[in-house]
Amino acid sequence: MSSNKQPVALAKAYRLLNHGPVTLVSSAASGQRNVMAASWVMPLDFDPPKVAVVIDRNTLTRELIEASGEFALNIPCRSFASQTLAAGSISGREHDKFAELNLLTHAASQISAPLLDGCIAWLECRILDEPQVQQRYDLFLAEVVAAWALPEVFGNGHWQDTPAGKRTIHYQAGGAFFSTGEQFSVSSDDCRQ
Repeated sequence: MSSNKQPVALAKAYRLLNHGPVTLVSSAASGQRNVMAASWVMPLDFDPPKVAVVIDRNTLTRELIEASGEFALNIPCRSFASQTLAAGSISGREHDKFAELNLLTHAASQISAPLLDGCIAWLECRILDEPQVQQRYDLFLAEVVAAWALPEVFGNGHWQDTPAGKRTIHYQAGGAFFSTGEQFSVSSDDCRQ
């Protein structure tokens, strides 16, 4: 699935996250790798693009990110919801999530963390060193160094109207998700009427 991914202009990378989808954070260091689900992820800036993500200090993902200084944000779609829930429900310290969940990966272009096949967009990120913020709030700030998306879901800097199975998902709680709905547009002229 990843073979037809296209680069997303870094100045438009924030649009991959702007609507608040759940993400899968992948990480790797010292021969180990892990993936975890994260809903508390947001874009911060345009140029250079930056993101913020909350990563609990007790997770293997946190350990790997602190060791490597990088991570990937993988954006799953509705057809990947069961793997997303499972990745967020089991510990990487006790389970090889890639093997147990049959998760396939491909190489990133700028970082060592793997990118997940089955997702529809990817952001490769390098940590901005803010140790006090990381320790106090579990909040990581990172620069996006590469971004990708499947052209059938994201093109010309915008999400496309896609079939339900390829829409991004949002986690509520207790295994409940909702998927992005119908796309529509308004103009600033509509606000003045």
